[in-house]
Amino acid sequence: MRRKQQKYSANITVGGKELPVEVVFEHRWGHRYSISRKCIRMRLPLGLAASEVQRHLTELQQWVGKVAAKKTTLLEAFTPKTYRSGEVLAVGQRQYILDIAVEERGSHTGKLIGNTIALRLSSRVSEPQQHKAIRTLLSRIVAGDFQTEIEQRVFAWNRRTFNRPIKGVFLKYNHSNWGSCSHNGNVNLSTRLLFAPPEVQDYVILHELAHLVELNHSDRFWSLVETFMPDYREREKWLSQFGGSCDF
Repeated sequence: MRRKQQKYSANITVGGKELPVEVVFEHRWGHRYSISRKCIRMRLPLGLAASEVQRHLTELQQWVGKVAAKKTTLLEAFTPKTYRSGEVLAVGQRQYILDIAVEERGSHTGKLIGNTIALRLSSRVSEPQQHKAIRTLLSRIVAGDFQTEIEQRVFAWNRRTFNRPIKGVFLKYNHSNWGSCSHNGNVNLSTRLLFAPPEVQDYVILHELAHLVELNHSDRFWSLVETFMPDYREREKWLSQFGGSCDF
């Protein structure tokens, strides 16, 4: 039985940053390079000589450099943010003072007190796990602080556009998309969107509301979006260019 796929890890350096690469060897004729929000991936034919693999890594490095030069925030996702107590977290027009402490406790907790986000982290987990917990807690707490405002904007846009039944509006940390809309009328928006300008947020809101009328991205769907937001392409362009910086 032939092995269908093999995966290895490698690194390239772009703009002074060392970036992880997932190298996938599989049954294919040519190569393929791709960049997602979490991974740089290089797909190569099985059995490729080591010298050819190195040549492709060099080629990949040059390609990523060119792409990153056009999308200046592309590589920010590969440099996770770190937070310290006393720092200020700016989300839109709101600013939060961080109060972070590591304690002997079984779980992580966090709450908003005035404009201070107080996080209490468990000392029983590793530092990377603590960093992940900080991101999760910050997203959850900030989402709660923005929930009413975002709900009001979603319902306001719905009233002046499609006027369809909405079951609920939810802010959740999501890295795979900016928003989604379920068939039963739930509008889901990524908390990363809170870092974007209001006009860009409005585009994503309108985009998801349009899915209450047209489920796919057909010509009719884009016509609906353009009817109420003729410059929506400029807002899509902003997300493409600067969306990488919108994160906790």
